[in-house]
Amino acid sequence: MFQDIAPHNFNISYRDWKPQNHDYLISCNDNQVLICQNENFHFPTISDIFQYHDSNQLVYLFEIDGHRCFLSLERLKETEKFKYQDIRSLTNRQPNWLCFGSAIAMHLTRWYQNNQFCGRCTHRMLPKENERALHCPKCNSVVYPKINPVLIVAVTNGEKLLLAKNTNTAYKNYGLISGFMEVGETLEDTVKREVKEEVGLTVKNIRYYKSQPWAFSESVLIGFFAEVEGSDEPFLDGNELTEAKWFSREELPAFDSRFSLTWDMIESFRFREI
Repeated sequence: MFQDIAPHNFNISYRDWKPQNHDYLISCNDNQVLICQNENFHFPTISDIFQYHDSNQLVYLFEIDGHRCFLSLERLKETEKFKYQDIRSLTNRQPNWLCFGSAIAMHLTRWYQNNQFCGRCTHRMLPKENERALHCPKCNSVVYPKINPVLIVAVTNGEKLLLAKNTNTAYKNYGLISGFMEVGETLEDTVKREVKEEVGLTVKNIRYYKSQPWAFSESVLIGFFAEVEGSDEPFLDGNELTEAKWFSREELPAFDSRFSLTWDMIESFRFREI
């Protein structure tokens, strides 16, 4: 999946390190990342960029295979060699950690941008030195990176799997039932509510599958399998889904994207791994 970058080693532990010339520099602009445009895709180093820019707005991000990566909090200008490119276009490029690292940087860029000022007293926020957090020196409010829990539910009916199409997203292919967790809910409560809301079905035997960081929506995806209980006739209210249909293992459509938890869950059902 998206986060499976082995044998590369990803270390997100925060360190109060100062940037060096040979460290990687990551700059994000919406869903784009500044990257080398020749056949050997890579991030610029700090020395590559700082001959064109003069900025101290750098924060430590993470390590990849021991290579330290820093984030520029300001949008950098493109050069002849380094251009902004859509992060999702990197999914099939080598090295395979490039897209994952870019997406994590995008997630944290948005968090830093959205928390420049204290939500309690409006004073400018400052980075904490001992952890990845922002604090207000005036009222002592502390803010940590935002991670939204999203549940992905594979509803089964014996040898069949329920697939659906969403009304409100750009993705128009079949997928699984999904939704954000609400305040006060358990994971199991969210599974039951989302399935009931989206397709009008009741489920039982809820089983955890696996999870996936999903920086594109600042989320962690949490996958569950569940069995339909009672009526298996989907009911759509037209607000969230345009279609919901049962597929046998042999009838399941093929999927081009191989880096999402949804794909992994569908393939596990297709090949009887679950």
